[in-house]
Amino acid sequence: MSPTVINEFPKKQSIEGEEKLTQECKELLLSLPRERGWRTPYLYLYQGFWCQPAEIQAISTFQKHFQAKNSDIVVASIPKSGTTWLKALTFAIVNRHRFASSKNHSLLTFNPHDLVPFFEYKLYEKNQVPDLSNLPEPRLFSTHVPFPSLPSSMKKSNCKIVYICRNPFDTFVSSWHFSNKIKPGSSPQLTLEETFELYCKGVVGFGPFWTHMLGYWKESLERPNKVLFLTYEDLKRDIYSHLKRMAKFLDCPFTLEEERGGVIEELIELCSFEKMKELEVNKSGKSIKNFENKNLFRKGEIGDWVNHFSPWMVEKLSKVIEEKLGESSSIINVTIHESLDKIID
Repeated sequence: MSPTVINEFPKKQSIEGEEKLTQECKELLLSLPRERGWRTPYLYLYQGFWCQPAEIQAISTFQKHFQAKNSDIVVASIPKSGTTWLKALTFAIVNRHRFASSKNHSLLTFNPHDLVPFFEYKLYEKNQVPDLSNLPEPRLFSTHVPFPSLPSSMKKSNCKIVYICRNPFDTFVSSWHFSNKIKPGSSPQLTLEETFELYCKGVVGFGPFWTHMLGYWKESLERPNKVLFLTYEDLKRDIYSHLKRMAKFLDCPFTLEEERGGVIEELIELCSFEKMKELEVNKSGKSIKNFENKNLFRKGEIGDWVNHFSPWMVEKLSKVIEEKLGESSSIINVTIHESLDKIID
């Protein structure tokens, strides 16, 4: 049976983490539709996407107070689509002249989420308004917030947004594993099938995944100098060419001397999944809320979904994807067609 959206519930309904929320946020939550959450009791439908109470409060503060600069760089993504990797690559490209060699690089001692902080998980967490005026430029930030809900100053400015999405099949599997790893021990775990039903309805953090993809994709068509749309599969397939593409988009292209000197290959190795997973900083510590860094690195593979999906799941998600994204551009369809080809094989 599919979960039921609850549009109304008692005014005295308890809300998880209520003591940390402002009165304004508590009142807002009472008016929002909600669904069963993956790792929290509920997700709430806020501005057309699903998120948790603490995220709603942080996003609201972010929207009201963040003032973008034209030189800002923002890494945007659907959760579990290669965010950590893209942050590392972006930081490495932009800051490559700061380090004499990769042996003393910040990425060896800091998790990428510390170097490229989330608006909603770090900077505006707990309703604080950080002073960002003294950060060195270009300022590097990140977010999972859908494009339509970004602050107006960000949308109106000439800041750069690098966006990444992933095959929805693999994104689901990665999200399910991650949620179960970080879920509080006292909370019951959702089965793969229960979580899958929610996913197909769009009920996943910052989802539906199709509206998230389409929001950034459409903006990348209208303003290609503002939004660079990438897929995880493209990066895995040809990381060298895409690093050059990213550097050009970020107005810091690699010189011919850098290419001949192996700088691009050095950055690829520095930011590789295998390299980052083995670093001590990524085996311990917590860079996002109370999530252990080690849980940010699982397999990083393409096509792992075939080890988890049953035939009915394959058929159902394929139909959802075709219905929601089938008429979209070929760039989005790359991830879809790869999934469907595997189904046929």
